[in-house]
Amino acid sequence: MSSHYESSYREPLILGEKSYHDITEDIARPIEGKANKNWYIAFYISLAGMLWGFGCIFYTVGTGIGVWGLSKNIGWAWDITNFVWWVGIGHAGTLISAVLLLFRQKWRMAINRSAEAMTIFAVFQAGLFPIIHMGRPWNGYWVLPIPNQFGSLWVNFNSPLLWDVFAISTYLSVSLVFWWTGLLPDFATIRDRAVKPFQKKIYALLSFGWSGRAKDWQRFEEVSLVLAGLATPLVLSVHTIVSFDFATSVNPGWHSTIFPPYFVAGAIFSGFAMVQTLLGIMRKVTNMEAYITRLHVEYMNIVIILTGGIVAVAYATEFFIAWYTGSPYENYTYLSFGAEAGAYGWAFWSLMIFNIIIPQVLWIKKARRSFIVSFIVSIAINIGMWFERFDIIAIVLSKGQLPSTWWRFEPTFVDVGIFIGTIGFFGVLFLLYARTFPVIPTAEIKTILKSSGESYKKQREENNEH
Repeated sequence: MSSHYESSYREPLILGEKSYHDITEDIARPIEGKANKNWYIAFYISLAGMLWGFGCIFYTVGTGIGVWGLSKNIGWAWDITNFVWWVGIGHAGTLISAVLLLFRQKWRMAINRSAEAMTIFAVFQAGLFPIIHMGRPWNGYWVLPIPNQFGSLWVNFNSPLLWDVFAISTYLSVSLVFWWTGLLPDFATIRDRAVKPFQKKIYALLSFGWSGRAKDWQRFEEVSLVLAGLATPLVLSVHTIVSFDFATSVNPGWHSTIFPPYFVAGAIFSGFAMVQTLLGIMRKVTNMEAYITRLHVEYMNIVIILTGGIVAVAYATEFFIAWYTGSPYENYTYLSFGAEAGAYGWAFWSLMIFNIIIPQVLWIKKARRSFIVSFIVSIAINIGMWFERFDIIAIVLSKGQLPSTWWRFEPTFVDVGIFIGTIGFFGVLFLLYARTFPVIPTAEIKTILKSSGESYKKQREENNEH
């Protein structure tokens, strides 16, 4: 339905009496002006976490991964949990940008830029873990199918771990190009407004000579649609391939065909939750309250309810299949004393409370539209999704088919430190991005001002135009 026939009672997506000039000023202000107090508080907290994490990484590389809580039986634990968690968080960015662009959803425009940035920064964090986990990060290029000093030593193309390398590098490159393409008109705007010669040169370089001609815009639209079409299958493929790391093994609890769709739904669930968390912070550190509204938060929460329901059905299916197989090992992983009452009972119940019970609050409209409730629920979901990945890895590996392989994983301060470091690193990157890049696409927001702006809707209601 075109905007001309839009119902007059539909809520505006842009609050306040905004003009085109106001939009440009608001979006350029965080880049051209000084950061507010909220930005500095968030930045210093993130920086402290990042430095602690880097210290733990240097200690790990210098001493060896024996400083982690791993053993010969549980070779994957905290680090691969973090890897899968970060890849999952990177999912919502491409989904919001690509899929909602193809469906022409107006509400994506205020949040897609932040979501795309989140994707790229999250994939950076994910990529750190397999490299550190090698124990010899300087040999990291061995995972690539290129000649090395062993001559005939080649990667195993049958291994899903190698498929991961291809899938995530493809995902990162397409997401990066998609994000950068969308930024070109905004870089040109900042370039044209810049007063300092150095700033003008930097943004001129970043904008790739954008002139704003009709031909530029035509190519921009075409390239955006092509990249959105390329990125949409990647949303499904990347986390499917990550799930193959587990599903193609023969371990009870991993060897499951439900893993690919279940991982994809879980990734979108956690990704949207992280976007909610970041939008809550972004509104305050960049003063974008007029553009990131309750309506955006509500639409995001509706997607969270949907994907959370899919994840809950996947859990129920797993429990049923574990019981139906009659295998004590499958049973241990999902039912009986393995999960609920065993050594990892705390992790199992944390997963259930944070992922299944707390998000049910979002069925209440008042809660769904509340910034504070959404922020708290989004953090709870991210904690729950971390526990889900931890349960999948630690519980399965803690009890093998031989009693001699039984082991209980306990993280060390280095495990925890590296994880906190990646959260801090992610925060630092995101906050620096908020100060140097336009966080909302100026041109796209202007296109919906005439149909979704508050002042326009007021005028229509005063004139009784329905």
